[in-house]
Amino acid sequence: MRKYKRKAPKTNPAFAVVVDGETEVWYLNMLKRNERNIRVSIKPEIPNKKSVEEQYNLVCDLSNKEFTKVFWIVDLDKIIKEENEAPKGKTSPLESFKNYRIALYENYENVIVIVNNPCLEFWFLLHFEKTSKYFSKCSGAEAELRKHIKNYEKTQKFFTKQNNDIYLKLKPYLKTAIQNAISLGTFDDKNSKKAMCEMDLLFQSYELKSHFE
Repeated sequence: MRKYKRKAPKTNPAFAVVVDGETEVWYLNMLKRNERNIRVSIKPEIPNKKSVEEQYNLVCDLSNKEFTKVFWIVDLDKIIKEENEAPKGKTSPLESFKNYRIALYENYENVIVIVNNPCLEFWFLLHFEKTSKYFSKCSGAEAELRKHIKNYEKTQKFFTKQNNDIYLKLKPYLKTAIQNAISLGTFDDKNSKKAMCEMDLLFQSYELKSHFE
């Protein structure tokens, strides 16, 4: 009797997402909670220390593990803040980030760097407005966002409220946000004052794209 090889069970794709703040974690967890039919595991990761170097090291570490892809979501306003506060003579946080980004793309095929300038709230704003306005601080983007979500606040209670969480509030406008983000182009390492958002790279990834078309 012919023997047949037993096929290995198919495993669902798994994404690790390195972030530096709780708002990203809450948002991604609400994405998971509401999109139950997505067969992709999405695991937010926050390093113990939130410096650019620590985030980079965590991305490198995770890229060598079982994850299909590792995303690194970066709020550029935080790096620029570090840049402005860095003592003279020390390595520039912004230059370090640029070098880390290049190194990741050169050495890790499964890593995708997502830059938001200034922050995640700009991604939320793009659900409602097609804008290229540059906000030097996240608070500016938050103020603009409150014109559309009047009670917006950066708290776990607001982000995760049952049946009215942040993802549900934004979901009807998600396709608009993706197109608005794409229209702004990608990260420009020569212009840190360019408004931009690369969250589309997550939603337009091969594993997720068909779900959000």
